[in-house]
Amino acid sequence: MKRNTTGLAAAASVAAVLVALAAPATVAAAQSSARPATPPGLACETGRHAVDNYTGYALCRNNGNAPQTFWVHLVCGWSPDQDGEHVTLNPGQSGQSTAHCSSLGTGIGEITVRP
Repeated sequence: MKRNTTGLAAAASVAAVLVALAAPATVAAAQSSARPATPPGLACETGRHAVDNYTGYALCRNNGNAPQTFWVHLVCGWSPDQDGEHVTLNPGQSGQSTAHCSSLGTGIGEITVRP
């Protein structure tokens, strides 16, 4: 009696493809959760411009005892990611960094503050 192994081979191939596709998503999720939300010593508020969903900002205050530099980073979907201007704050100062995603893309997907 001859066994039909074609169905088992096809099922194994499908399972291997599904595992391969799921791995990058798992790695990306682990990497994004490892990134700090705000650099130490800075208190920041981030958001989108009230009238323009393609412009994002980071408004920060330096609560530390040394100068700090930061900038806003926008993940822009289908368009290239954008970084705002670098802003250096002395202790007690506040400042804002803004950036703009291309209007040809899908808009802002994520806003982070970079040191």
